[in-house]
Amino acid sequence: MVYQPAAGARDLLPLDVEKKRWIEDRLQQVFHRWGYHRIITSTLERMDTLMAGEAIQRQMVIQLQNGEDDELGLRPELTASIARTVVTRMANATYPQRLYYNANVFRRTWDRHNRQQEFYQAGVELLGTGGLLANAEVLLLVADCLAALGLREWHLILGEAGITRSLLSAFPANLQDKVRSAIAHLDRITIDTLPLSDKLRDRARTMLDLRGPSADVLQKVSSLDLDEEQREAVNNLKSLVELLESEKKFPLILDLSLIQTIDYYTGIVFEVVNDTESQARVLGRGGRYDQLLGLYHPQGENIPGIGFGLSIEDLYQVLLSTQQLPQVTPASDWLVVPETASANAFAFAYAQKLRDSTDLVRVEIDLGGRDADAIRQYASDRGIAQIAWMKADGSPEIESLL
Repeated sequence: MVYQPAAGARDLLPLDVEKKRWIEDRLQQVFHRWGYHRIITSTLERMDTLMAGEAIQRQMVIQLQNGEDDELGLRPELTASIARTVVTRMANATYPQRLYYNANVFRRTWDRHNRQQEFYQAGVELLGTGGLLANAEVLLLVADCLAALGLREWHLILGEAGITRSLLSAFPANLQDKVRSAIAHLDRITIDTLPLSDKLRDRARTMLDLRGPSADVLQKVSSLDLDEEQREAVNNLKSLVELLESEKKFPLILDLSLIQTIDYYTGIVFEVVNDTESQARVLGRGGRYDQLLGLYHPQGENIPGIGFGLSIEDLYQVLLSTQQLPQVTPASDWLVVPETASANAFAFAYAQKLRDSTDLVRVEIDLGGRDADAIRQYASDRGIAQIAWMKADGSPEIESLL
């Protein structure tokens, strides 16, 4: 029998881990520079936490058998778990809270046999504040993250879930989900065949076309019959776009047909898209969710929030072509070899002395069973720079292999 990982899972070998850590370390440095602190939440959560008030579809969650009454599942994303943690474990926290994570998530996929179901993400949540500056901070933080990875060929697709949802409210309640799905999938055929009045069909077609250069999209949406609240949301979006474009950090596409599969977003939503491949690759997603924390708050208090998650796997694939990622696993710097049994203690002591250096020094102990030629061959094969042959009197004889 050949043992393999469970369907949808995969193993990371040492070189894979080095490449993954290279990405994560650079993202973490950016998060720290922006004043964010790491949070670690439970991998296993109650289903009512994970589903975030039905905003996350049940079939997306990998559920676990449990002898108790609670339904449990593996987190399909981090935002709901962080929201639950903040309102239940950080009740006396001062706001804003700047939090980041680096974790695995699990999502059930149905479209292909053995499709990957475990993923790695890094991202942030900015909690306790809304408005222009908070939105701009998160989007500019995205740009800083990708710059730290050396990625230049990417653009940001920016939508506004509140505006899109508000525009959908004009449609009959029994057709809103179908219109929403058609817009999300840019499905003009469905729009043309739904039982809509000419006015509503034109509105749906207009919503399909609310994508492109920001000035054009803002002009189109402003031409719609908007109420006062909708106009205020459009003006807020315009202010954000003007601020972002003045920074000139990244190309921006405005897309008011952008609808995320997770439905707790209440304000801006966005996707980070790579430009270098023939088929666009989404590197990350995020948005504003001003009602999510209220689901978990003991008094139902709404606390505004905004965040994003970057896909480590997708960043990995894009960076492979740049040759920036580590190409080999790091070699040990030293191999310490006790020449006799009486030198064993001296070998461990000398190895520890080397490891205690201010800089990282990788030191291996030879565990015996090989002659000198085999030891040298092992060190050469592994790229080890120096061998310390420990004598019975505790003195090392240094041999350089470079």
